[in-house]
Amino acid sequence: MFFSPDFIRIEVEKQTYQISIHADDERLADGLKIAELEIALKNCEIVEHYPDDPRGESCLALGFVVGKPIHFVCGRNRAGHLVLITVYVPSMPNWKDPYTRNR
Repeated sequence: MFFSPDFIRIEVEKQTYQISIHADDERLADGLKIAELEIALKNCEIVEHYPDDPRGESCLALGFVVGKPIHFVCGRNRAGHLVLITVYVPSMPNWKDPYTRNR
């Protein structure tokens, strides 16, 4: 399976995506609203692909809402729909900027 911004946008528009409990906890911790997630996802780009993840293919998507970057680790459920595995605002010490890991 392959992740693309179009797949993510369509899943959000059709409201066929899921938010994992972990992603929802992280969303709340970062003070993000569902509407903000949806705006960012509709205009996201794929930053990293994880085709060999043992839990199933996934990707890291990046979207912005009001200039604020939001990272989404995305997977698929058994029906093939989008699942948000985790959601967070990228920051130091893990990220230099929204596109660059701090290694």
